[in-house]
Amino acid sequence: MLKKINLKTDKHDQMIDVTHEVEQFVKEQGVKDGAVIVYCAHTTGGITINENADPDVKTDMLRRFDEVYPWNHKLDLHMEGNTAAHMKASTVGASQHVIVENGELILGTWQGIYFCEFDGPRNRHFYVKII
Repeated sequence: MLKKINLKTDKHDQMIDVTHEVEQFVKEQGVKDGAVIVYCAHTTGGITINENADPDVKTDMLRRFDEVYPWNHKLDLHMEGNTAAHMKASTVGASQHVIVENGELILGTWQGIYFCEFDGPRNRHFYVKII
């Protein structure tokens, strides 16, 4: 069972909570036990699991990524000029796995699944695969 989920980002860097979309797909498919893989097929975006209670966490994370990977670096050679976005995406990673038990995602109390945009705004998509 595979689903492609489209989304439109509206900022240069942002983290979009996609937990609900993943949960909805699991429920629609009637899966009781297994796992889901959430995968981003973009080189300047990623998928992470992190806190979804305090929005300052997202703000802090994006700020710190900018500190580590500044957008304009005099030694970057990539013609598109978005080396920082590629570095951020590689650091976050392209996918996450989540266990499904009794029809529910097993996430910690404060955890959510995020699509991370590092070179927006753009039309994006990610995949959810149920195993």
